[in-house]
Amino acid sequence: MRSISMAYPTIDLAATGAHIRQLRLEQGYSVQDLQAYLGLEHPQAIYHWQHGRNLPSVDNLYALSKLWGVPMDKIIVEQAP
Repeated sequence: MRSISMAYPTIDLAATGAHIRQLRLEQGYSVQDLQAYLGLEHPQAIYHWQHGRNLPSVDNLYALSKLWGVPMDKIIVEQAP
């Protein structure tokens, strides 16, 4: 087995949530717009993302990246080492 010397990367939930909110506002979308686009029954999931309680699923993250025209890794904020 090969040895890996780099630190294990983690996602900063709070910073990612703030970034999702920032991107949403910059692009001119409301929470209800995203809810409809993603086919979510309730908007709470989006509020939870924005408050750093949890992350979007990979499917939802991919859909947001296509909607906003940014790569998925530009939505996620990495935890500082």
